[in-house]
Amino acid sequence: MDKALLARVQQQAWFHRYPRGIPIALLVITLLATILFVANFERLDKERREARMDRDATALADALQHKAAENIAYLNAAASLFSIADTVSEAEFSAFIADMSSDLRVRGGLGMGWGPWITAGDVPAFEAMQQAFHQSKAFHIRPIPDNAAARMVVISLLQPATPENQYALGFDMYSEPRRKVALDNAIRTGRPAVTTKLHLIQDAEDKSITGFLIYVPVFERRSEGAINQRGPLKGFVYASLRAREFLDAAIARVPHEDLDIELYDGEIEPENLLAATPDAMMTEQSVTRDVQIGDRTWTLVVTSGTGFGLAEVSRLTLLFGILLSFLLSALAWYATSRAADDRKVLEWLSRQSSIRTLLTRELNHRVKNTLANVLSIIALTRRRSNSIDEFANGLSGRIRALSATHDLLSESDWRDVPLRDVVVSELAPYLDPDDSHVDLDGPVVPLAANDALSLGLALHELSTNAAKYGALSVPEGRVEVSWKMAGPDLCEVEWKERGGPPVSQPTRRGFGADLIEKVVSHELNSPVNIAFEPDGVRCNFKVPVRDRPTFSIREGSMS
Repeated sequence: MDKALLARVQQQAWFHRYPRGIPIALLVITLLATILFVANFERLDKERREARMDRDATALADALQHKAAENIAYLNAAASLFSIADTVSEAEFSAFIADMSSDLRVRGGLGMGWGPWITAGDVPAFEAMQQAFHQSKAFHIRPIPDNAAARMVVISLLQPATPENQYALGFDMYSEPRRKVALDNAIRTGRPAVTTKLHLIQDAEDKSITGFLIYVPVFERRSEGAINQRGPLKGFVYASLRAREFLDAAIARVPHEDLDIELYDGEIEPENLLAATPDAMMTEQSVTRDVQIGDRTWTLVVTSGTGFGLAEVSRLTLLFGILLSFLLSALAWYATSRAADDRKVLEWLSRQSSIRTLLTRELNHRVKNTLANVLSIIALTRRRSNSIDEFANGLSGRIRALSATHDLLSESDWRDVPLRDVVVSELAPYLDPDDSHVDLDGPVVPLAANDALSLGLALHELSTNAAKYGALSVPEGRVEVSWKMAGPDLCEVEWKERGGPPVSQPTRRGFGADLIEKVVSHELNSPVNIAFEPDGVRCNFKVPVRDRPTFSIREGSMS
């Protein structure tokens, strides 16, 4: 085979040893590259979301503060009205509210009201006055303290006049601790004060609704000389707000993308949660802002509502990367499989080339051996022949003996041949089933090709001599051929004639004896013993038994 082709086979040997190496490597590399791209896209998307959340959180905090400032501004205007007038009727207060704001809902408010600063001892007179003022006996103050000197802030006016607001009339806000804290702060500072998270009187039936109140204290106006001094406290104007509606009013002012929002009164604790959009949940990517509402600080938490999944570009990249990785892996698998198949073909061709080379050498060896045998036969036949006819006949018979054994070997594809078959091939003319002159006895012994040829030639010479001069020349003569194993790799063959003409010791050596002793013994690598006994010729020689289950392909000479 061409050396370049063999070199290529060796270079591609690792394809055969590791057929899955390249496909798996490409799959892993492509998937890692895809993961890196997806991670980079996610990082950029995270930065974009954080910037967007930061922008929207700032805008939403400003909107909340703006809504609170609007409510406080309206409350300050109402406080001016109550500080000037001795009394404000329900109609006047309603008209004032209508002039100041057409819709409290826009500011997230549930209503604006007025609560005078009175004592518990003033309750009967104040209650009678309010019943006359509202032209209804349904106005009742609640709860009423036991101490007549106890201070009270009773809701006497509340607009708009919805059923929920009407239900709140008469409630003493100073009796509830959270409201009392905010009222006291407003009295102390003279500025607006905001309650903590609480439940509004209007929502008494639904405790899940949270809200808060903004109080603005109203003081009597002093004379011009005491313009910087506060007069006696008259009461409070206030706004009642539901936290979720207040948050929604602020959100409506801010254009934003999909966001989750939570609003806390103070620290971020579950019990401080004022309002939240549906399914809102704080995460590590949340943005927080402090929101100043009157005298209180709220905490605003803004989270991207896109969820925790991959961004669209990341999902597309991941899908494309997975498809590409499997495609490349499949292509690599196909390429390596083809390379492995090519290698197998090249290896097979290489083996066939090697076998052809060895067969050629084996054929040369066998031809040389056969020609050497033929040359020996020719030389011995020529020396022992007295005429051309005798030479031709002797040579022809011996060549036919070689040919018969060759035919036997060819039928077995030049594999091992049973010793019995070689004997039968050479003595076939004398093995008539009805009147056989030959007795065969021995185990099954396989012989190599060269050994079979030598044995066949020896049997041919012995049978030819017996047919001319010995036991096979007369009807009553018999030949016994027996063999047995003389060792693990050696078989002893014995030729014995009986019943033939009397045998005497020859005065000169014949061609058969020379051929057997010089040619056959040399090929079998074993001495041949021929004895001319009176009752018949005996020949004993040993044949090597070689372990050859198949035709022997050798790089050297046959052993």
